[in-house]
Amino acid sequence: MSRSLIFIGLAIVVIGLLWPWLSKLPLGHLPGDIAIKREGFAFYFPITTMILVSVVISALLWLFNR
Repeated sequence: MSRSLIFIGLAIVVIGLLWPWLSKLPLGHLPGDIAIKREGFAFYFPITTMILVSVVISALLWLFNR
């Protein structure tokens, strides 16, 4: 349990340090993401981005558990 918490903490720190560069990636504006904008209303559901992030996280966890 403690090793998992340390890994999660380090991952959060790394993402925080890399955030200026990660925010420039087109994640969140991929084809398949649902965006509805109307007067006084905006709805955004990044389905493609969530699937891509899920696949990457699953692959990393699979590699670490090998």
